[in-house]
Amino acid sequence: MQGSRAELYAAFKAKDSRFDGRFFVGIRTTGVYCRPVCRARLAKAENCEYFASAAAAQQAGYRPCLMCRPEQAPGLCPADGAGAVAARAALMMEALPGEGESLDTVARTLGYSPRHLRRLFVAAFGVTPVGYAQASRLLLAKNLLTDTGLSVTEVAMAAGFGSLRRMNGLFKKQYRLSPTALRRQAAGGAPGRGVTVALGYRPPYPFGETLRFLAQRAIPGVETVENGEYARTVRLRGRDGGALTGWIRIGHLPGRGALGVTLSETLVPALPQVLSRVKRLFDLYCEPDAVYRALEGMNRLRPGLCRPGTRVPGCFDPFEMAVRAVLGQQITVKAANTLAGRLALELGTPVETGIPGLARAFPEKEDILALGGGIRERLGALGVLSARADCILGLAGALSRGEVALDLSADPERDIEKLKEIRGIGDWTAQYLAMRAMGWPDAFPAADAGLKKALPGRTPGELRALAEAWRPWRSYAVMNLWNALP
Repeated sequence: MQGSRAELYAAFKAKDSRFDGRFFVGIRTTGVYCRPVCRARLAKAENCEYFASAAAAQQAGYRPCLMCRPEQAPGLCPADGAGAVAARAALMMEALPGEGESLDTVARTLGYSPRHLRRLFVAAFGVTPVGYAQASRLLLAKNLLTDTGLSVTEVAMAAGFGSLRRMNGLFKKQYRLSPTALRRQAAGGAPGRGVTVALGYRPPYPFGETLRFLAQRAIPGVETVENGEYARTVRLRGRDGGALTGWIRIGHLPGRGALGVTLSETLVPALPQVLSRVKRLFDLYCEPDAVYRALEGMNRLRPGLCRPGTRVPGCFDPFEMAVRAVLGQQITVKAANTLAGRLALELGTPVETGIPGLARAFPEKEDILALGGGIRERLGALGVLSARADCILGLAGALSRGEVALDLSADPERDIEKLKEIRGIGDWTAQYLAMRAMGWPDAFPAADAGLKKALPGRTPGELRALAEAWRPWRSYAVMNLWNALP
């Protein structure tokens, strides 16, 4: 959290959306804490206390505001810099399925000792990792109690608490009221098909542009874009290691500055995982003002080349994204979609969705590894070249052995080089996966045909040199260039 008390109060007074989720304001006279965009009556400056995270505000004894809903505030972008490791760790903790998960595992996955990660975390968020994880579960439970028709017991399980008693105890300790009382105050949502949760973003958010990008690359049977919504099948591992299947649907709630995420009730046990993946898919952690300030100079190359609010669509399933990228090498986007759809139909898991066009979950790496030496023949019958089949098998093996990472645990610069060691994966594919699967904001596939069309007459080396001025947001520069194409 940067800025003097006067600067933070000025942002709070202006209801400046650029700072939403970057700090929180505790109001001493009411005992609640708010987002900087809260529309409640403005408190006096001397009655305000500032925190780097919602968890730190809760630790100080403040309760979340029922008007501005801190649980819907966008998170922090895990960009390069001193706070990047802590931000990545925070995102991983938000996706943990329950209290039984070891936070030490997060530290080891990121390559740090638990003690060092704790120091980084406290410096970035003003609270320990354990406190942050607990606050995340409480805020998710509050969101579910306010907006869904799930029973209080179902909320406790979905938010990752081991028991209703545990959630009740923490609610009374942190919020000084029971979950049932909170639901009465907030007039919780009514039962319906699926469970809907709102996830906030920092405006502007070009939802239509993001939707068009996803629609062009949608895998038949797995993803669909219809009536202004994105929908897909889901296959995840539950807390007990068993498979959970279902569907999700994402629409825009512009009046609330949020996306509405509806998921089948079969996925409620994996709710933290689902929401974490949706946030990454739709780049809800983006800080568009910081990105635009860094890339505004692109408009000197051509007016309107860089537009405020541009997002980098991520992915819901990193392995699915990686296979789709390999299939898309040197062929059209439409042809790659067709091949990916055939692969899902042949090797994927059937899923009952009730949504036209959605019937299969994409195969997991274990499904690919099970093909072994017969992969060329099996995928060849679908129209996949032998070299691509071998590459997909090699990728599945590398991921399974932990030799390369494609999720929040990735070290992008290291894992790009690891990817390129897999036969059939070059710099373009590795950079593309860093951009969309790893969520790295500074990837740059210099040899991309679209970049050459958007900035004609330049070699890949010249494009790289030009893009040095766009660090650490080169992924967003790529999206702006792609969006500028006809």
